[in-house]
Amino acid sequence: MARTAAIGIQDFGDLIRGNYFYIDKTFFIREWWESGDSVTLITRPRRFGKTLNMSMTERFFSLDYAGQGKVFEGLSIWKEEKYRSLQGEYPVISLSFARVKETNYADARAKLCEIIRNLYIKYAYLKEKEALIDADRAYFDRILSSEVSNADVTSALYQLSGFLFRCYGKKVIILLDEYDTPMQEAYVNGYWEELAGFTRSLFNSTFKTNPWLERAIMTGITRVSRESVFSDLNNLEVVTTTSDKYADAFGFTEEEVSAALEEYGLSAEKERVKYWYDGFIFGNHRDVYNPWSILNYLDKQKLEAYWANSSSNSLVDKLLREGDRRVKMQFETLLQGKAIRTPIEEQIVYNQLTGNEEAVWSLLLAAGYLKVLSYEKKENLEYGEEAEYELTLTNYEVERMFHSLVRGWFRDVKADYSDFITALLKDDVEGMNVYMNQVALNCFSYFDTGGSRAGEGAERFYHGFVLGLLVELQSRYRITSNRESGFGRYDVMLEPKNFRKDDAIILEFKARNEKHEESLEDTVQAALHQIRERRYSAWLVARGIPGKHIRSYGFAFQGKSVLIGKGEPEEGR
Repeated sequence: MARTAAIGIQDFGDLIRGNYFYIDKTFFIREWWESGDSVTLITRPRRFGKTLNMSMTERFFSLDYAGQGKVFEGLSIWKEEKYRSLQGEYPVISLSFARVKETNYADARAKLCEIIRNLYIKYAYLKEKEALIDADRAYFDRILSSEVSNADVTSALYQLSGFLFRCYGKKVIILLDEYDTPMQEAYVNGYWEELAGFTRSLFNSTFKTNPWLERAIMTGITRVSRESVFSDLNNLEVVTTTSDKYADAFGFTEEEVSAALEEYGLSAEKERVKYWYDGFIFGNHRDVYNPWSILNYLDKQKLEAYWANSSSNSLVDKLLREGDRRVKMQFETLLQGKAIRTPIEEQIVYNQLTGNEEAVWSLLLAAGYLKVLSYEKKENLEYGEEAEYELTLTNYEVERMFHSLVRGWFRDVKADYSDFITALLKDDVEGMNVYMNQVALNCFSYFDTGGSRAGEGAERFYHGFVLGLLVELQSRYRITSNRESGFGRYDVMLEPKNFRKDDAIILEFKARNEKHEESLEDTVQAALHQIRERRYSAWLVARGIPGKHIRSYGFAFQGKSVLIGKGEPEEGR
């Protein structure tokens, strides 16, 4: 009989005692311990078993679970006697920053103080130990107070390590789960610098200058740059998604998924499950499946986007929505099922994400939305050797998530937007103008990121519009942008999949240049002139589409005002 696929259990002991579905990952304990690394940072996408593995590690080493090794019986770590003797032998400080998702620095700091205060409540019995002196007890009281200084709270884990060492005679193991969650929220909500300073002090005292530290593990989604929060921390072993280390300790391998499907009588669904949920690559280890989606599929036996829809994706949304023209073009390429090529910087500098294309793709790779198809090392005269990566969307589940994300950009103006699409297909220029001005009025500022030139923000808005077209019209059109045709590069081209039924469409966008154009009408004519002069229709004509079935439109904009005009047909000019 198949075990129950329990959803959301993150406590290792509860999972094993309940005999719920579990794939043995206890070999991670042995690999990590034998590595000898002082401080290990492991980055993996969300819901990839990081929290469960941290719970497993705590239960194995912590003094709190001494003599409770029974939960490991039958698992790989319990097969070696030397590891049985380590069970329950160390004081362990375990904490998680998963709940720190505040919209301002004051609340984020308060939540971090609360997490540390709860640790001190857990260890309040230490105050009664003879190993502690009055000054130590006074420090305890300051941490437990409602008003605690930065100097005290950023030293709290350091001091607690010392208290535990003096009481038990052993150095401590520190486990910090989801260390970067507050940093992502700080970037999204605009208080990065304040939080980075607080975190830098906390991490420096906890992991660098801590003589009572035996070993530590931190987990998260991203590798935040050393300069940002790990200043002078030279004892840090970083394990990212491109590393081979611990490659199969997080997530499910193809063999493990096959065995699970067989246990549940679902072997016939193997290929469909692979199409939806396979595709993650860690180091040289390919065909890694997202465990959250697999568990939900085993439980519900229905193919859905479980993992991709399990969070708000606010950071991803911000980066893509506010990205420049090239970021949106590359994103469009990904949505078409193709690959992009770009250098990758695995150290994320959050306060440099805006306008940094490489950083955007690096973060999406770390978060699991992209996978590496190949990479090529190149010599850079300025920076030395660097690698260029070929990236594509991870799997079908991720593709569905991104299409949903794009639709969400236009949800507030869905009626106007849908009316515009209808008018475009019907060649109703008047309707197009009415509806596009309504769309621009309602959501232009949402896309505008304050570009230095008048047309930059509008440029970003219209590329968001192109992505909306991708979602709505891709069943009828092949949609491309900024491709060569004739004697230049067009902005957007809609090539009908059935040109006997639908006309081809060329769109050209221009912001009004007040020095050269007296009105938006002049700007429209400049856009249409460019389409004609540079023969953007050449590609369509070569594909066998008659000139009379090629429509062209010039979009002129200034601020939130838009004017659309139609060009003369290819035949009859």
